[in-house]
Amino acid sequence: MNNVLATMCYVDDGENFLMLKRNKKENDIHEGLTISVGGKFEPGESPEDCVIREVKEETNLDIIKPKLRGIITFPDFDGEKDWYTYVYTATDYKGTLTEDCNEGDLIWVKKSEIQNIKTWEGDYIFLDWLVKDKPFFSAKFNYKNNEFVDYEVTFYE
Repeated sequence: MNNVLATMCYVDDGENFLMLKRNKKENDIHEGLTISVGGKFEPGESPEDCVIREVKEETNLDIIKPKLRGIITFPDFDGEKDWYTYVYTATDYKGTLTEDCNEGDLIWVKKSEIQNIKTWEGDYIFLDWLVKDKPFFSAKFNYKNNEFVDYEVTFYE
């Protein structure tokens, strides 16, 4: 089984997270959901290289010193591979937000309204950790046939 290394990033303007409503890719496991920006590592990339590149590609923003908030394992997430995902936030950024993301529509979501978006069930859990500024975490979120089953987490002070 090959594993997938990926990043996700929530650009944070203090009151909102920049998120991506996925509605433009064919055969997209995330279609119709509002999720983070981010994506898979390219050969030779560090997690920081990947998150900076992915945010730039999807949003046209240059993030500065993204903060690693946690790592999430999604076993057998797509029915084939385990996904290991580095979760970042970025409060320091520059540039002009693109209006033409090829994966969906970029939207600012109020942190107080995160629970009202349509996303993966497990995302509500770790998004709450980000909003409440919980310590660094290592978590495992289990899905079966795209349905949330359960999760485990360890927080590190």
